[in-house]
This record gives sequence, C-alpha cells and structure tokens, in this order.
Amino acid sequence: MTEAMTMGATKPVWRRLFTEARALLERVPFSIIQLAMRVAIGFVFFNAGLLKLRSFEFAVKLFAEEYRLPLIAPELAARLAMSVELAMPILLFVGLGTRFATLPLLAMSAVIVLLVYPASWVESLLWASVLVTLLTRGAGVLSLDYLIERRLRG
Repeated sequence: MTEAMTMGATKPVWRRLFTEARALLERVPFSIIQLAMRVAIGFVFFNAGLLKLRSFEFAVKLFAEEYRLPLIAPELAARLAMSVELAMPILLFVGLGTRFATLPLLAMSAVIVLLVYPASWVESLLWASVLVTLLTRGAGVLSLDYLIERRLRG
C-alpha cells in the first residue's frame, strides 16, 4: 500500500476535531436551551412591562402619539400590554402553561412588526422564532409543565 492510499484512508485532523466538537455540542440537553429561551424572551417582555408600570402615564402617551393602534383606546392598549408583559413572562420563567403563555407574546410581536415598527422585523422574527420553538416543543424537563405532565401520567 502506498503512502497516498494510507493518508486517504484516515481523516484529516481538522475534520476529526470538527466531528468531535459537533458531537460534544449535540450532547447539550435541549431542556437547558429551552430554559435559556424561556428566561431570555421572558426578560425582553418583562422589562417592557416594568417600564410601563413605572411610568404608566408615559406608556399611555406612547400608545396615543407614537404607536397609534387602531380600534383600541391608548389607555386600554397600555394596560393590556403591561398586563401581558408582566404576567406571561412569569409563566415562562417557571415553565407553567408555557405554550399558552407564548400566544399573547406572539400576538404582541405581530402587532409590533405589522402596525407599529415595521422596520423592526428582524428583531420581531428573532422573538417569534424563540416563541414558536417554545410553542411547538414546550418548556422542557426543567419546568413545572413537565412535572405536572409527569404527575398526571403517573
């Protein structure tokens, strides 16, 4: 056997390292990624809700003068947004009713990109991607949803 044939039969070092690194990354439990997604997207909305809570009058002014949502009074829109932004993230943080909690947040993201800030479509797409992943895959094993489901099955 020639040296060229022997070299062709073995993987180059860079390819072996790449394959090993990929295999190592694939062993990261998806439940940890789901937890990180729940916390990250939850804080995006929770911080927005806290901002509205701290200065509700300013929030109403924003809804009246900048956001200008059709068919809904600025006071009601500000109160609804604040309530959703404060309540749904708490559900996400603990993983309780996760799939349900993503729905109003997805609706808010759609309103933001369609009616308020169309230029923010990239950020809204990122939020929607995280929310749709949680909607379709659930909260993961590090959640109350998992514990409740396991208890109901047993």
